[in-house]
Amino acid sequence: MSVTNVKNPCLRVPLDKGEDTRRLLLEKGLLRTDLQIKHDERFLYLPLKDKTSKVEGYEAVYSYFKKTDRDKGLYYKDLVNVPADLRVNLPSSYDIIGDIILIKIPSILEPYKRSIGEALMEANRNIRVVYSIKPVQGELRLRDVEVIAGEDKTETTHREYGLAFRLDVKKTYYSPRLANERRRVASLVKPGETVVDMFTGVAPFPVMIARYSKPRIVYGLDKNPDAVRYAEYNIRVNKVLDKVELINMDSEKVEEEILAKRRVKADRVIMNLPFQAYRFFKAALRIINKQGVIHYYDIIKEEDLQGRLDYLNNIAREEEASIKTLMIKRIKSYSPREFYIGVDIQATKKE
Repeated sequence: MSVTNVKNPCLRVPLDKGEDTRRLLLEKGLLRTDLQIKHDERFLYLPLKDKTSKVEGYEAVYSYFKKTDRDKGLYYKDLVNVPADLRVNLPSSYDIIGDIILIKIPSILEPYKRSIGEALMEANRNIRVVYSIKPVQGELRLRDVEVIAGEDKTETTHREYGLAFRLDVKKTYYSPRLANERRRVASLVKPGETVVDMFTGVAPFPVMIARYSKPRIVYGLDKNPDAVRYAEYNIRVNKVLDKVELINMDSEKVEEEILAKRRVKADRVIMNLPFQAYRFFKAALRIINKQGVIHYYDIIKEEDLQGRLDYLNNIAREEEASIKTLMIKRIKSYSPREFYIGVDIQATKKE
């Protein structure tokens, strides 16, 4: 396999910001995927398609990158058979979960979805099936999936940060784009903390925290019995049975389950239920210790964010608590005007 060096514009990004920036560039269609990303002791160098490409806080510079025959021409957009006037509508991002690809196909490209699926499989040789997906719906966080290339199988094993997660993309919800966020939250957990994950899914947050931190215990709650079944498998295979307890229940009853039955209070609460998490904020405040942290996630338009924060503040006042926003992080784009955001909130209860 021949290798050539190509001079190309790039973003020079600190290592701890590298993965988030890479995903952002990929989502915006600005990252050159035929050139190998490189790094030194301090920075990651991300090759750009255009020197005018911008990410706030970083300036484009030039560097040399390796280009291999293996990568040449394998970006799926170069392979797909779509009319030239429609190519601008081809999705610039998709999710790879284990050996499955999930992609949202714009309605204008519906007649070409088979060609898109076949191109994705050719560009990603380890993939066994490509699904066209609809938005996640309901508290169980399920979505309609349609096979557009490969074999019709929905179960897979996904790996991140040395951990393995078994799941079914049709019966459970899982986002590989939250891998860095899960690792970040785990790094914040202090020894001896009690953590409650109110919408745990297949337990990626609890497993990550149990493996890479030293909590007293992590409670993982979920209403979806299929998700809990896979979560039970995942805590076994990742060897964290002694640190994670799973509960198949509706999080509306979290106060009764955690406070009344187990008589514990949480030092940290995770609320990853976009579009609906705000409905459960009162319950999160009631189960938290006199001071604790809530990791709140939502999908929202930028102009609506302050209104949502004001709503959470009003709920806190009703519960005789005060909250302070420690950090707001834009994790990924969800639609042209909506973003998946994470908010770290410090909650303090009055005596």
